Amino acid sequence: MPKIDLYRNVHMGQRARLFALAVELGAADISRPGTAADQAEFLRERAPQAADALEAEHVRLDAAFVALDDLARALPARPVDTLADAQHALYLALNEVISAYLAHLHAEETVAMPALWEYADEEELCAVYASFRASRTPEQTLTDVHRMLPALPPPTRAAIVHDVIEAAAEQAGSTLAAVTATLSPDQRSRLYEDLAVPEAWALRGPGHA
Repeated sequence: MPKIDLYRNVHMGQRARLFALAVELGAADISRPGTAADQAEFLRERAPQAADALEAEHVRLDAAFVALDDLARALPARPVDTLADAQHALYLALNEVISAYLAHLHAEETVAMPALWEYADEEELCAVYASFRASRTPEQTLTDVHRMLPALPPPTRAAIVHDVIEAAAEQAGSTLAAVTATLSPDQRSRLYEDLAVPEAWALRGPGHA
């Protein structure tokens, strides 16, 4: 049985989202009406999550987050002839934050988690994980799953979804459809294969098995 890892799956989802965000910002057609404001709002929505997780490095990262927020807020008001340079400056600031955040994730995975494995037993780690899950609303839990699943390897993805639909009782079919909404067609097909259920099963709604 795999050891309980408090960081692995969550961090894989976070990395996927950050990488996608960097690519999206770098390739955005900033000249289209409304795009600059959309990008600014997108960044402001996500940066605080990273900021919370980087508490231990806040001194070094404060300047990076301030710069990122300032650049994002100023982007929609930039003159058209300066948009390209402003977009690139925002892209560089975002990647500075991503770089620091990735270093933090690495420290949690290679320092914090091994220390927990050494000094905490499985029962204690289970209690921590259970406490975290209990603190999440159903909506937050669904968001967590949506963010993680596309970034995970098929066996891990299947194990997580199996536990979710097993807990859903009579609503297993509709729950399966809901939690797989962010998967690609290929990922979804592989998941259904791993779960040994036909894909159409999830479309039949509550009460069907």
